[in-house]
Amino acid sequence: MSLSRYILRRLALTAITLLGVIIAVFLMARVLPGDPVTVKAGQYATPEIKEQLRIQMGLDKPLPQQLATYIGNVLQGDLGQSTRSGHTVREDIGQRLPVTLELALASLIVAGGIGIPLGIYAALHHGSKRDAGIQQLAIFSAATPVFWLGLVLIYLFYARWNIAPAPVGQLSTNVEPPRTITHLLLVDSLLTLNWTTFKDAAGHLILPVITLSVVVMSPFIKMARTSMLNVLGSDYITAARSLGLSDREIIRQDALKNVMVQLLTVSGIVLGYLLAGNVLVETIFAWPGLGFYAWNALTGSDYDAIQGFVLVVAVIYVFLNFFVDLAYTLIDPRIRLA
Repeated sequence: MSLSRYILRRLALTAITLLGVIIAVFLMARVLPGDPVTVKAGQYATPEIKEQLRIQMGLDKPLPQQLATYIGNVLQGDLGQSTRSGHTVREDIGQRLPVTLELALASLIVAGGIGIPLGIYAALHHGSKRDAGIQQLAIFSAATPVFWLGLVLIYLFYARWNIAPAPVGQLSTNVEPPRTITHLLLVDSLLTLNWTTFKDAAGHLILPVITLSVVVMSPFIKMARTSMLNVLGSDYITAARSLGLSDREIIRQDALKNVMVQLLTVSGIVLGYLLAGNVLVETIFAWPGLGFYAWNALTGSDYDAIQGFVLVVAVIYVFLNFFVDLAYTLIDPRIRLA
């Protein structure tokens, strides 16, 4: 199968998946407890006002017609309006997505930069005490509650030792944000040479990054270790050793390439989790990203915001899987021929 044909096929499957996601999000919003009309109109609104708002929101129409209207709105980028902020959900998510993206990418780099070398090192010393110690570290990483770790770090580094800044978001209240260029605070601070803001933003980023990195490090360690063990036990590695190549040359030229291909899946899954599943971390550190936005929407029964958040998260996962599959084919063309 050619690369172009493979990409077209994957795009068609992605489109079908996205349609299913939109339908699922629509149905999910209809089974949530509570009445969106009462939330928007207020509990003291008269029945006449509620009925008028119900007609305005299109909730008086049959369910299939509501679904068709919702799909049309989503395709046009209309995700509804937040009752808490008063802005459109599209605007709210557009402002908060870069904030979460900055935290997620930093956590992914730290977790992968530590977890992958540890997993490879454990595989190269298979059966030793060092291997056992690294596996115990992976178990600790997977078993650590993210909210507990975040609170412990805040208590130690902020409340007790006064090393870290207050967990009040991306910046201290007395620090001005840089001129917006990329919507990524650290990058914009560097581009505008605003070193005071960069230092303050980096300080606020450290504790949430440590919290998320520790929790998501486990899959990197386990997958890197397992993949390296499988590669080192393969026939072509045995053949390379028989030709007199050193272990360092074999690992650098052959083993690492094959391990990195398999780690793409883990990276995609972890990045999806970091973008969508860090509600607790963003809430603990008052980080103004998607997770904090979703928490406020849930506690405030903001139905359009909840619906928009779930939809955006699902779309992120779908496209991450698509790009991971595409990266597979570019690294190893045999995959698209299978």
